[in-house]
Amino acid sequence: MLCAPAIIVMIAVTAYPIGYSVYLSLLRADLRFPNDNEFVGLDNYVTVLSSSLWWNDVFHTVVIMVVSVALELVLGMLLALVMHRALFGRGLVRTSALIPYGIVTVVAAFAWRLAWSGTEGGFLAGIGPIPDDPLTDTFWTYVVVIGTEVWKTTPFMALLLLAGLALVSDELHEAARVDGANAWQRFWSITVPLMRPAILVALLFRTLDAFRIFDSAYIIGLNGTNPKIETVSILGYNQLLNRLNLGLGSAVSVLIFLMVMLIALVFIKGLGTSSPGAQSR
Repeated sequence: MLCAPAIIVMIAVTAYPIGYSVYLSLLRADLRFPNDNEFVGLDNYVTVLSSSLWWNDVFHTVVIMVVSVALELVLGMLLALVMHRALFGRGLVRTSALIPYGIVTVVAAFAWRLAWSGTEGGFLAGIGPIPDDPLTDTFWTYVVVIGTEVWKTTPFMALLLLAGLALVSDELHEAARVDGANAWQRFWSITVPLMRPAILVALLFRTLDAFRIFDSAYIIGLNGTNPKIETVSILGYNQLLNRLNLGLGSAVSVLIFLMVMLIALVFIKGLGTSSPGAQSR
């Protein structure tokens, strides 16, 4: 009874929209022809999964997700170690590191777009190997989108990893140092194993968030009406709001939901069972 209010709210704001999306995905529903709705079963899913556009967008999304999350993990770990070991000004260091994360994603994306766009006065365009208008090139659009994501969300990764570092006992490092282990050996043999739960949470949160990337990819990748990079979330947005096709758009949304669930399952089963104490539960 005590949990009932929270459960009701969760059902109202999550379960109902998901269920309604599944229902719409089984219809031929178009807002331009509201009276012509028809049950078509799994035809919308067949249409989406047999489309090369869907698989191209999945490829774009996976590339951005894998590269950005990998860079954020490495840089976040380095930043967390700096914040954890700072001898003075620790509060200032932590506050300064979190500034990018406090900036709205849309603002950050526009800032990076203006800095790189050759047609909008970008000061980075045309420097060295960078082309005069990088955002007209797919590779450089990847670079800018991934750079925006890494700059914006590395502090979040660092904050989660910093919480994990607080669980690592200094006595264990001291004992390993006495036994002759160098800093690199202590990091891989003591710090990383004890931080696996925190690393799992950080990777899970950021991977799921990166797979659903929309803001920065839409703002930076949009070149007129032909985006250089279109993610699966942008595809769903275009189907639902631009083309007003509720059936196909809902099918795309449901597929994104299922892929997010699959990613979460892989992380929990893969890293979760290798965390300290998992075997004894």
